[in-house]
Amino acid sequence: MSSNSFGTLFTVTTFGESHGPAIGCVIDGCPPGLPISVEEFRTDLDRRATGRSRYTSQRHEADDVEILSGVYEGRTTGTPIGLLIRNTDQRSKDYGDIAQTFRPGHADYTYWQKYGIRDPRGGGRSSARETTMRVAAGVIAKKWLAERYGVRIRGYLAQIGDIVASAFDWDAVEQNPFFWPDAGQVAELEAFINALRKSGDSVGARVNVVADGVPPGWGEPIYGKLDSDLASALMSINAVKGVEIGDGFAAVSQRGSQHRDEIRLDGFASNHAGGILGGISSGQPVTASMVLKPTSSILIPGQSVNTAGEVTEVVTKGRHDPCVGIRATPIAEAMMALVLIDHALRHRAQCGDVGIVEPRIP
Repeated sequence: MSSNSFGTLFTVTTFGESHGPAIGCVIDGCPPGLPISVEEFRTDLDRRATGRSRYTSQRHEADDVEILSGVYEGRTTGTPIGLLIRNTDQRSKDYGDIAQTFRPGHADYTYWQKYGIRDPRGGGRSSARETTMRVAAGVIAKKWLAERYGVRIRGYLAQIGDIVASAFDWDAVEQNPFFWPDAGQVAELEAFINALRKSGDSVGARVNVVADGVPPGWGEPIYGKLDSDLASALMSINAVKGVEIGDGFAAVSQRGSQHRDEIRLDGFASNHAGGILGGISSGQPVTASMVLKPTSSILIPGQSVNTAGEVTEVVTKGRHDPCVGIRATPIAEAMMALVLIDHALRHRAQCGDVGIVEPRIP
């Protein structure tokens, strides 16, 4: 198994490399009758894309989606949906100097050990370019979840380096290039990233994602828990090194009397569990966080070896993000959506005839 597919009933298989002719995906299991057009992919793809602000990689891709199959007269047919995006702004020459060198912190060495061959152009399959198709598939998942259940999935950048959001406003998130929830800190972030880029270094980030309107009952009790599938999905995103559900690691310092979410007739008193109990959604907002490591491709020289086993020094030139977390928000949203639609369909398949069970906590 080469593990390029994700999901059980709603399955997404991605293909393509950063500097190949195209990237794409096949979505199998999408319910029929969902209205979808190429224009609907534009917003989220633009949110993820490079080159949309001076604070990300300056690679400029058109990211125009071609629907190859599975849609007829503007509606999904229930058959596999093929999506394709042509790569239009590759600069493979930027990687000529490191084609025989393993970049520290990158997947060069591990791909070499696994396959005995690697595509050095932009990292090939390990490039964040691959996440474009996850976002495209997530557009379909988001729309179905919203229309069928009223689920809304939103994310934001919660921390970059040592800077933590000091206030929170959902309206502010889409009004700046950082997906930052505090408009008053945007100037500070701009100065921070400008200085970081000038130094040739990079930094990590934390992204939070929230799904409102998720009904109770989605998920499995042991294998296939909603939170374990969500953690796996977020961890599969390039550069992610940590995932939390709800309070996550903060629970280590909490008392049971504090962490438990007391239940009242008018609802839960808190949501430390992140909307998931026993692997099954509780009806509260589903919350998760992911931490992305600093970008490995930087201008500061670092020691490594080459494919001949010789000691060498690496300086990665080209167009790279000083912080990959800046454009990771739509990717996190997409993976949350893909997990939720898969579990919605799995729940419907087994327990679709189970009605609302009282009491149902608001």
